[in-house]
Order: sequence, then C-alpha cells, then structure tokens
Amino acid sequence: MSEKIDLTKVHKEQFKAARKPFVVEVGEARYLAVVGRGEPGGDDFGAKIGALYAVAYTIKMTRKFAGRGDYVICKLECQWWGDGDRPLDDTPKDRWNWRMMIRTPEVVTEDDRAEAVAKLLEKGKDAAVREVELVDLVEGPCVQMLHVGPYEQEHETVARMLEFAAAEGLAPHGRHHEIYLSDPRRVALEKLRTILRLPVREAG
Repeated sequence: MSEKIDLTKVHKEQFKAARKPFVVEVGEARYLAVVGRGEPGGDDFGAKIGALYAVAYTIKMTRKFAGRGDYVICKLECQWWGDGDRPLDDTPKDRWNWRMMIRTPEVVTEDDRAEAVAKLLEKGKDAAVREVELVDLVEGPCVQMLHVGPYEQEHETVARMLEFAAAEGLAPHGRHHEIYLSDPRRVALEKLRTILRLPVREAG
C-alpha cells in the first residue's frame, strides 16, 4: 500500500507558521479553486466554499476506493485582490475579489475533477460545483508570516512583512495569500492562526 500523501509535510517550509517574517520559495503548486467577488461570509462565499470542499472530498474518496492512492485534504487557502489586481487597501468589501483554494497533489487530474463534478450534480448538489477548477500556480519568492488574531487586524502583520521585505530589497509582486490554520466557527477570534503570504521580487 502506498503511503498517504501529506503536502504539508512534503513542503514543510511552505506551510511554516513563524511569528517572524521570512522568505520562502513557492514553486509550482496544484489547487482546486473557485473564484468569486464580494464580502467574505456572504451567501456566494459560503456556497462556493461548500462546493470546493465537496469536489475535493469526492475526488479524494473516488481515487482512494479505486486503489489510486490516498492523501490528506489540505487547509483552506485564499488569494485576495482588488480590481485590476491591485492590493485591497481601502477597497470596499463588496468589491473584493477572491479565489478560494485547496492544495492538491499533482496526481489529481482534470478528468478527476470533471468526474467529481458530474457525480455531485447527479446527486443534486449546488450548481456552484461547476465553477471549481484545477489550477497550477507558481508564486516564486514570497514573504511569509503567521498572523494570530482577528482577520481585521491582519494589516498589522502585513505592515511587518512589508517592512521586512523592504529591508531585504524586495517589493510586493502578486496577490495577497492566506492559509487558514484555524476554523473561525470553533476558535476564538483572538486565537485564530492564519499564515499570510506575499509574493515579492527585487525592488526597482
């Protein structure tokens, strides 16, 4: 029997939750993902998270029962950006763009995704499963840091990350990326743990 794949152990550095900013190289990574727009926690937001998890678990169990290997479902992640790929800054929440993601082993294929979507639709699941895609991303060098506390206070951690980047001769280059280590339904706001990731490049 093949060993169960755990991407958080395969790519330990990329999932490191450090209280100080550091630079990590993030090569090609495969995700199941769904794109949306609007305030976090809205109806569309919730429906698409549900669709994303439904597709992820359907693929996992289908492959497992077919003897094609097993793997751990990774934590929920999200990229956030404003219109024109600008940082969110003071953008109203109803105009936030987001891509919810679940990191997936490279053995998962487009055929796996399509089969899972078809199965879910046959069972009468939300049509949002049609919007779940399989994407490969390369973020390259990134500044990463653990944020502890409410999401609304992330700007304080981001400020430390930007200060660190500037001191290293680096500048932001890409979408703000979050990895959710805590479930806000079960953990007090002041104890929420979220990895923040910011792609960077040489300044100037």
